[in-house]
Amino acid sequence: MSGACAEGEDVILYLDERRNYLVKVRPGQDFHTDKGFIHLSELVGLRYGSRITTSLGNEFTVLKPTIRDYVMKAGRATQIMYPKDIGIALVHLGVGPGSRVVEAGTGSGALTSVLAYYVKPSGRVFSYEIRSEFTERARRNLERAGLLEYVELKSGDIIVKIDERDVDAIMLDLATPWLGVRNAYEALRGGGGFASFSPTVEQVVKTVEALRGCGFVCVETVECLLRRIKVKAGETRPETLMIGHTGYLSFARKGLR
Repeated sequence: MSGACAEGEDVILYLDERRNYLVKVRPGQDFHTDKGFIHLSELVGLRYGSRITTSLGNEFTVLKPTIRDYVMKAGRATQIMYPKDIGIALVHLGVGPGSRVVEAGTGSGALTSVLAYYVKPSGRVFSYEIRSEFTERARRNLERAGLLEYVELKSGDIIVKIDERDVDAIMLDLATPWLGVRNAYEALRGGGGFASFSPTVEQVVKTVEALRGCGFVCVETVECLLRRIKVKAGETRPETLMIGHTGYLSFARKGLR
């Protein structure tokens, strides 16, 4: 991994928690903010972690983007799963290099990107989506993150059919995930992991009942609440505002009949 910025690469220009930007290094162009502009040509060859001064004298720190940056700053047409939920899902599913994973639906490709990042270099993500406009947006986001080669974007409905067999894990982010449970069971290898993300309890109840009735074991549902802390001498306390409920995660493993 290069320790310096190169032409055509993405960087994070960081001023503070609110003002940090994912920018492509394009010589001959400028990046403008209310804190002044930066000549992007000046980034080429600059070491990550260095500071660059805007035309108004404000300093931004230059950072290499992480997978979290690509997830949170990618163009989106749909609500995405937050990193706090994605992280728990990855651990439960045991996703890693070489894993073969089915995902539905693709949406803006946020979860797809994280799955691809962790299955590379020898794994594969098969991502199903029924709306072509979402698929194309996801394709652009995956290309920008450099992860498209690890993903097969598929036009289809997993409630109707899943083409793959003996996959290691299946992750559903659908309005009616319980309707895809039987096909998920058939597509998974023995012991393979299932995960579903749903915002409402009613969805969870139907999904868990379908899992238990279809031969899955280790069925459980969790909710992750993440609270940021304001840290300052003499004033350290939880932040006033937080993202509370995002969704429920239901997990299971395929038991052989």
